[in-house]
Amino acid sequence: MKTFEGYRRANGSIGVRNHVIVINTAGELAGLTKKMAQLVPGVIPVAHQAGKAQYPEDLEQTIRTLRGTAGHPNVSAALFLGMGEGDPAEEIVSALKKDGHHVHAITFQKGQSISVVLNEGKLWLEKAMERSRNEQKETADITELTIGLECGGSDAWSGITANPAIGVCSDAVVRDGGTSILAETTEAIGAEHILANRAVNPGVGEKFLKIVKDYEMRIRDTGEDIRSANPTPGNMAGGLTTLEEKSLGCIKKGGNSPLMEVVAYAQKPAEKGFIFMDTPGYDVESVAGLAAGGAQIVLFSTGKGSPTGSPIVPVIKIGTNPKLYEIMSEHIDVNAGKIIDGLNTIEEIGEEIYRKVMEAANGAPTAAEKHNNQEFAIWRLAETI
Repeated sequence: MKTFEGYRRANGSIGVRNHVIVINTAGELAGLTKKMAQLVPGVIPVAHQAGKAQYPEDLEQTIRTLRGTAGHPNVSAALFLGMGEGDPAEEIVSALKKDGHHVHAITFQKGQSISVVLNEGKLWLEKAMERSRNEQKETADITELTIGLECGGSDAWSGITANPAIGVCSDAVVRDGGTSILAETTEAIGAEHILANRAVNPGVGEKFLKIVKDYEMRIRDTGEDIRSANPTPGNMAGGLTTLEEKSLGCIKKGGNSPLMEVVAYAQKPAEKGFIFMDTPGYDVESVAGLAAGGAQIVLFSTGKGSPTGSPIVPVIKIGTNPKLYEIMSEHIDVNAGKIIDGLNTIEEIGEEIYRKVMEAANGAPTAAEKHNNQEFAIWRLAETI
């Protein structure tokens, strides 16, 4: 049984990092969120533009993402910044405290000095950092690990090298009792029938086909056709020719394991094994959803060197071709281009990715972490009111 050293939380989950974060519930506080984090070394800002003037379904999705981010096992403590009457910060914090999380909320009100609020937050964060430094690791086994599967800046080699190798790793994690979540609904269009046929029962298959159909219809309602707009100009510059070619390559990240469950954006799976999460193709929003849904580590293939990271989870970057690794090796953790050069097989690179997963689970920083790549954005379903 593979094991790793992680941080056990009060609710029983296990984290591979021990972050203290400050996060806003309203976009207007994004700047102050960054300023608050700068007051205490080591604190990570999770700033975004969502939370206000949203349709009900978007507000629900935003709150689910904020709650999943602050309550993530990689997070030791979280300070929420809210604003005005009706802000959800206190409600989110109350729910997280019931689950044993170390969280606190500060809500900006009219007539209140910003400097006073910043000082209150600074004092709480200093104590949270001291508390996190005293937390000890314990041994956990692979069955408690969840990985997310993502790609960005795909090229013609994605479906030949990096994505199949990630699939080998995904199958191995599932075989060992862990969980693997494939994301990006738009990247399954044109190949959805293949994944649906792998569903563990008809209900899961029908749910998967429905989210793909619903996504395509929402795009059509805006007057666009995803089947003609994808591959993107960037994908085509990388050599991809059709939507089907892109999608067939994308779903290879999910290996060959049975599809056990389909979950909404930022929703935690109830099942173990291979899971699909409904997310957009935009990698920053998709990675944020995977993390909020409980993925402790994200595997990310790229043919063009996308630097996307995360503020709370290590993102392991797998390059698709040797030229990319030659130019951008400081951003790449695994060079799947060695398959093209005949130096390694897909299976061997898949095993190398699995070793990187275990190293990251034991605390080794990824390239994205070394560069402090901490992008964060929440998927919006409708226009801003």
